[in-house]
Amino acid sequence: MSITVKDLTHIYSPGQPQEQVALDQISFRIEDGTFAGLIGHTGSGKSTLVQHLNGLLKPTSGTILLGDTDITKAGTASRQARLKTGLVFQYPEYQLFEETVAKDVAFGPNNLGLSPEETDARVREALQLVGLDYEELKNVSPFELSGGQKRRVAIAGVIAMKPEILILDEPTAGLNPKAHRDILDMVRGIHESTGNITLMVSHNMNDIARMCDQVLVMDHGRLLMDGSPEEVFRRGEELKEVGLALPDSMEIARQIIEGGLALEGTFLTMEETADAIAAALQAK
Repeated sequence: MSITVKDLTHIYSPGQPQEQVALDQISFRIEDGTFAGLIGHTGSGKSTLVQHLNGLLKPTSGTILLGDTDITKAGTASRQARLKTGLVFQYPEYQLFEETVAKDVAFGPNNLGLSPEETDARVREALQLVGLDYEELKNVSPFELSGGQKRRVAIAGVIAMKPEILILDEPTAGLNPKAHRDILDMVRGIHESTGNITLMVSHNMNDIARMCDQVLVMDHGRLLMDGSPEEVFRRGEELKEVGLALPDSMEIARQIIEGGLALEGTFLTMEETADAIAAALQAK
């Protein structure tokens, strides 16, 4: 399952005084199995874009192919998009509502008309993927869980639908540092287990650099950059012009290089930067 977006445009309130071009001729492709990141300042069009990918919004013009399915066509395309694409909104724990963890995760599969046995199997598998014990938590109210556990349950509810594309909008928002890292490790584990496309929206450049194979950069409704983390973050001055920062590891490396110590590497993680510093000091 790949994502192919071509000339995607979305205009809010067309022809009205408050008309706004939210997406302007966006084109890109994400191959199957890719962990992609979507970054951009507030108002750059990220949320509008991801809502097109699961059929919540219809474009003013342009096409979106999920595999061979054009979800911009009329008819059943929106339902097909939602079956193929799982979208986890920011603070998904606010959407929990059932009386037990198992019932909450089962809500989506039940709506697919699956048998009780298949639904139960999906609930068990989804909870395992997010690192929660089914037997321990199945009859527990989700509202009794910690913030990190609630978020895991909410994500499990999306995974239980078995989407071929998983989109996460700021999956670590509001979490403490440990829960932040734990959720990202969980997301990476889900991606490796399913082998599907994962698209993560984030303002955290450290996470994007560490997690992603491909990075899309939005600015005022247009796609500014599309490439590997190394290719995108090499254009640090352009990123800063649109209100985005470099990963901390690259910023530290930049300052050290400006201080006179020659470093070699991509510096996408603190480990890479530390290794580069050690190698440069040993070579002196």
